[in-house]
Amino acid sequence: MEIYLEFEKWLDNLLENNDMPEAAVAFNFNIYEEEDETYGVQLIASDEFSEDDGGDWACSEIWSSEEDIFYIDHSDEKDADYERGLEFIGGLIEAYLEGGRYRNILLSAKAVGAGFIDGDISILYKE
Repeated sequence: MEIYLEFEKWLDNLLENNDMPEAAVAFNFNIYEEEDETYGVQLIASDEFSEDDGGDWACSEIWSSEEDIFYIDHSDEKDADYERGLEFIGGLIEAYLEGGRYRNILLSAKAVGAGFIDGDISILYKE
């Protein structure tokens, strides 16, 4: 799947070329709905994690990919909505967690999540 290879290249570059803070205990993939029928995906590291806070732990950001965003065009998707977008992006992340070159960096955290900004976070990995 070509989109996965592009995602993998983006994530490999981030994880290979940035030292994650030692205080990082969780990672979240922030998802943004862009104006031109694309999703933007940003990686952040957090120094907090709690399953009981509704995802507020992701607001305690100590590292971010900032403007290095991965974009996914969904203009050809007839039923594009947040749920389907999160499911698709979550699948990319889970595939990386299973076989990505630098997955050990993400898996060294207590949790890895993904979610739309101002929405719920889906936990994709928890130690």
